[in-house]
Amino acid sequence: MPTPLWTPGLDWIAATHLTRFSQAMQARHGLADTDYATLHRWSVEHLEQFWAAVWEDAGVVASKPYTEVLGEWKFPGSQWFSGAKLNFAENLLAKGEDKQDAIRFVGEEGTRRVLTYVELRQAVAQCASGLRNAGVVAGERVAAVVANSPEAVIGMLAATSLGAIWSSCSPDFGISGIHDRLGQISPKVLITVNAYHYNGKEHDCLGKVREVAAQISSLQTLVAVPFTSTPMNLQENEVAWSDFLDASATTPEFSQFPFSQPSFILYSSGTTGLPKSIVHGTGGTLLKHLSEHRYHSDVHPGDRLFYYTTCGWMMWNWLVSGLASA
Repeated sequence: MPTPLWTPGLDWIAATHLTRFSQAMQARHGLADTDYATLHRWSVEHLEQFWAAVWEDAGVVASKPYTEVLGEWKFPGSQWFSGAKLNFAENLLAKGEDKQDAIRFVGEEGTRRVLTYVELRQAVAQCASGLRNAGVVAGERVAAVVANSPEAVIGMLAATSLGAIWSSCSPDFGISGIHDRLGQISPKVLITVNAYHYNGKEHDCLGKVREVAAQISSLQTLVAVPFTSTPMNLQENEVAWSDFLDASATTPEFSQFPFSQPSFILYSSGTTGLPKSIVHGTGGTLLKHLSEHRYHSDVHPGDRLFYYTTCGWMMWNWLVSGLASA
């Protein structure tokens, strides 16, 4: 049998979220032991107790508590955490200390940027106000063709703070790849980078996004992020990222919605026809990611969470949700 590259010590194991959670569930519900297999089996056989415990243990922020964890069990159509009111972005921004680093970004060409939580919250407030000024309301779509950058995180948090639905593609997608996805969801605002770096070269993005935008009748505003130093010559209905932000906004406002409020649209791979749009809800996404970050990845406040991904893959959504745990 191969030798493991790394084995955690007993002190490390004892300090994990998973160990503490397992011990708490054993004490509360009489589990036979704290083995992972025992906890997993109990979580499957006692869905309501398990997810209520995750909600409590993770400290989910909600303006109204839930009245029932799970109503009638049916698929599709089961209603989870009835009565609860919450906001996805609020939960990601609620726990970080003001001066604590929220995002540390390093670009391929060496660009480095750091945003503290207070800076991230202010940027989200400014972007959310910009989205409101552009007419975006709850349930409408904000699309993006962006690099994995601070602007992507800011845009997502701003959209979900309003109850709008975020959907993103990677800037290396072709015209048809972008349109096959975003053309299905009728976005009102589209955020894009002007260009991006890959393999030591700069690749234009704004040109092909303009071709996509021309085919989406619902689109009213195209926001361009100057991700590279190449100057942008903007056209009608296009606005630079810095001009789109409302500099007067300082504190984000978090509209409250039911647990099932949509937050994301992701897509299947498109190997059998057009990519299929897949809607992910606020509460389900939040709770599942909290459980994975805390109990599977043992993310603690102050930890740095990294996953190499583009914004066209669901792992980007998983990565940025780590703000709720780190």
